[in-house]
Amino acid sequence: MAQTQPGTGFQKRHIDPDRVSPLVAALDSQDANPGVQRLRAWAEEALAVRSGERLLDVGSGTGSQTRALAAAAGPDGVAIGIEVNPSLRTVAEERSADSRARFLDGDAEALPVPDGSMDVVWCERVLQHLHEPGRAIAEMARVLRPGGRVAVLDTDWGTTLLHPGDPAVVRALTGAALNGANPYSGRRLVGQLSAAGFVVDDRGSQALLQDHRSVAWPLIRMLGEAAVRTGAVTEEQRDTLYADLAEAAEQGAVHMSVTMFGVVAHRPG
Repeated sequence: MAQTQPGTGFQKRHIDPDRVSPLVAALDSQDANPGVQRLRAWAEEALAVRSGERLLDVGSGTGSQTRALAAAAGPDGVAIGIEVNPSLRTVAEERSADSRARFLDGDAEALPVPDGSMDVVWCERVLQHLHEPGRAIAEMARVLRPGGRVAVLDTDWGTTLLHPGDPAVVRALTGAALNGANPYSGRRLVGQLSAAGFVVDDRGSQALLQDHRSVAWPLIRMLGEAAVRTGAVTEEQRDTLYADLAEAAEQGAVHMSVTMFGVVAHRPG
């Protein structure tokens, strides 16, 4: 399950240097998640990248998807990752030494490429962190040529499921995941892309499942502390839920998931 700390107003530009390693580890874990891999494979198939095309990866992180796009574009193509955090860009550049992918400093709401210069734009798990995601989508439309394609993949924290536990306490914890900038991003993608003038070609989704034999304690404790802090649950209720989850993990019976949605669309020619 993706764990980019929902409810914290996550902004990668302002990450302290000593927090970069944990973030890289979290992003690597997300890359390995079967649900993420399946949704990416669906989006890549729908985009049908051709050799020689110009590709832009908005919010490229460690560069894993930028490298995949570079491979699809071939030796005559261009694949550029846009990343606001310099430490992550360094990681991406180091990992991409044998790839044609390259990386630029830039913000999703002000992409550093000319109008109509791209054939394909990829944007994954970025809009959930933006208070004005429409500005980023408008930028994607600006940089795409007529007929250019876009794939936008994002989490919808309103779909968070957690079992077992008292339903009221579980609702309080999963509700704490809704305090981020744009927690319902996944369900809003179709409407936002349509409003920006894109034609929607396909839609997809995947549930990102946490291991049923363990508890994602960093995320659970973060949500639990937030719920106690706001008075949504008592410390006793929180601790009882923790015990229920720990017991379920011993029996291989934990369920924790959140759903990620994807939209593939094109700019009319």
